[in-house]
Amino acid sequence: MKVSRYPLALVATLAVSSPALTACGGSDDDAAEKAPQKSTALNIKATDPAKLTQGGTMNWAIQTFATQWNIVEIDGLQTGPTEVMKALMPSFWHTDAHAQQSPNKAYLLGADSRTVKGKQVVTWHLNPKAKWSDGTPITWKDVAANTRALDGHDKAFKVTSTVGFDQVADVRKGKDDHEAVMTFDKPFADWKGMFNAATNQPLYPAKYVSDAKTFNTAYVNKIPVTGNAFKLGSIDKSAKTITVVADPKWWGDKPKLDKIVFHAMDQASMPGAFANGEVDYFDVGGNASAYKQASKVSAGEIREAGGPNYRQFTFNGKSAKLKDPKVRQALFMATDRETIAESDLKGLGWKPATMDNHLFVGNQKGYQDNGGKLGKYDPKAAGKLLDEAGWKLSGKIRKKGGQELSLRFIIPSGTPASTNEGSMLTQMYQQIGVKLQVQTVPTNDFFDKYISPGDFDVTPYTLLGTPFPASGSTNVYNSKGGNNYSRVGNKKLDGLLNAASTNAADPAGALEQANQADAEAWQIAGVLPLYQRPDIAAIKKNLANMGALGMTDPVYEHIGFTK
Repeated sequence: MKVSRYPLALVATLAVSSPALTACGGSDDDAAEKAPQKSTALNIKATDPAKLTQGGTMNWAIQTFATQWNIVEIDGLQTGPTEVMKALMPSFWHTDAHAQQSPNKAYLLGADSRTVKGKQVVTWHLNPKAKWSDGTPITWKDVAANTRALDGHDKAFKVTSTVGFDQVADVRKGKDDHEAVMTFDKPFADWKGMFNAATNQPLYPAKYVSDAKTFNTAYVNKIPVTGNAFKLGSIDKSAKTITVVADPKWWGDKPKLDKIVFHAMDQASMPGAFANGEVDYFDVGGNASAYKQASKVSAGEIREAGGPNYRQFTFNGKSAKLKDPKVRQALFMATDRETIAESDLKGLGWKPATMDNHLFVGNQKGYQDNGGKLGKYDPKAAGKLLDEAGWKLSGKIRKKGGQELSLRFIIPSGTPASTNEGSMLTQMYQQIGVKLQVQTVPTNDFFDKYISPGDFDVTPYTLLGTPFPASGSTNVYNSKGGNNYSRVGNKKLDGLLNAASTNAADPAGALEQANQADAEAWQIAGVLPLYQRPDIAAIKKNLANMGALGMTDPVYEHIGFTK
């Protein structure tokens, strides 16, 4: 999750992370026709915080109980830790339903970008009231230290992404400690994505990111300092819960809730926990069974919106049998994405449609189909391509050099969607003489022990997008991207992604460059997009300002119960 652009958080499981879902388990047959994919941008029961009850506890189900709570460190960028840390750490920006950015005045009074002597200069005007939980003021030193940690120059910093930060020449003090002046070596169009919860890059205290050892370890199994409306209450490793409590020293709008308790559990356990009142909110994702069960909870309701995220298969280009791009391209064409989308989204009240772009989801400006023949289901063409690559049919299985074309499909436990996808893909690949071995691993081990180290051939998970299509994708598709778990790429794709994210003067040209990058990503054949994931939340009826967030970020201090 990391050496180049805004990190797309990875979600391992079905509902929260991947809208894949069981082939059976649905509701009414006509439910899929009920809501088009682009119908709703936001569904959170938006309510004036002044009209909400003061106090109360929200119980929030997450998928992963972390060891690393620094989410800009490579091992920390997973959905569980990100949801927790966004409630605890500063984000300079708020993102609205249309992906527009506005300053989060609790931290950033304003910011401006201008050209000075041919260089882009961004001045950050920080709120003098902003402080860390230990009482230390948030100043330009924090901006400078985070920038140095994330700029990629010192490889000892295990960063999720260097996007934008790798283009910064220097950060210096402005008129006082609360003004940071950032000068870029070359223009960076998406500078509002820096220190932004939407890009999974909140700010961390300077003293915890100033050297690589501290950066990598200070937030392992602990959260020493926070800086938001909530602060850490407790971490219970046995119960796998993280409790955050309203910080009485918070200088912004008073939080409506007294505390939020994050409960880490398998996706399969969430509907039951919601039904019995153990949790008040969970991300249904693409789990039709969970959708059906949660819909029957009298105290709860389903909120739906179009999400910025997408389900995909990652192919490990360093795997001995997948090094040849022809093999990966063949597997692309052997994957019936339309059937998978229909199966995964069955019973969710959401119209299934394949996603044919790596950088844009279907309702974003710039979206177009660049997949060509690689995006079309064609097992006959796939077989021909495997023949060209030297993998010849020997009975029912293809062989080359005496080895069978047998691949390991690694999935996390407790995720019916992934299980369903493994079953479907096994049958699809059988048609072209490829054996797929589905291996289920513990959810908490999925990324740390299998995906990050490269111990897999093919794997499913959801990529959580950002409002910045090109720069927000570079960490996944750049040849040196920290989340590039396909481990493939080339200079052409790197250059196109960089051009699109730095082309501030020509937005139309940037969109064209981004689509050129997408076309190249199809040819490299490391990641196969399946479909845009709907944002479907099961939530207690009387919880407001939370639910299906779409492109927005939650304002944690405004979440509360109706009177």
